[in-house]
Amino acid sequence: MLMFLDMETTGLQRIDKVCSIAVLYDNKSFYDVVDEGKKIPPMASSINHITNEMLKDKPSLKKSETFKFLQQHNTKDTILVGHNIKFDLEKLLDVGFVFQGKIIDTLRVTKHLIQECEYFSLQFLRYELKLYKEEKVSIIPHNALSDAFVVKQLFEYLLDLASIDEMCKLTSQKVLMEKFRFGKYSGHYIEEIAMNDRSYLEWMLRDVVDLDEDLKYSIKYYL
Repeated sequence: MLMFLDMETTGLQRIDKVCSIAVLYDNKSFYDVVDEGKKIPPMASSINHITNEMLKDKPSLKKSETFKFLQQHNTKDTILVGHNIKFDLEKLLDVGFVFQGKIIDTLRVTKHLIQECEYFSLQFLRYELKLYKEEKVSIIPHNALSDAFVVKQLFEYLLDLASIDEMCKLTSQKVLMEKFRFGKYSGHYIEEIAMNDRSYLEWMLRDVVDLDEDLKYSIKYYL
């Protein structure tokens, strides 16, 4: 059983909460705006277009129909697919949801299988891989339901490159990245930086908060 998950939050910090959640299964879709008791700052609203006024009279995450459906199918036979799904599962863990099945992270799988991509955000991949040509619904970026549809499209694209079992395995394997994609060394090989500016990489490992785990793994590899 395959389910596609996406959610929007009040921000990207550990203290932030879910404010909308969507699940796709077969031809069914579930979507809820939820109120977890944390106000949405203007910066988050500018991305997900959910305002504090929209939260009025909305259920908590655990009382939403989408969560109940997810909980109902929380079995070992379910495969949950999401883009950077580790973040989603951490937010679900905050309300006591411990997923029992397998997971596929389309972000990590894409990093493994299509390393030549310049960026790996869901919306970038939507255009880079021309997923939009197959869209059968109107897509609103950073809307949980729309993004769940894009995740499904990306999964189907990746299915031509790897089987479901292979994608599950790749999800658990760290990606050895070759190049930096940001900062003063954007476009440079990490191995080259390790030889010419080792202290910069050591600084990143020591002082950069929330360093991407694949980048951290790659830096340690080349050092």
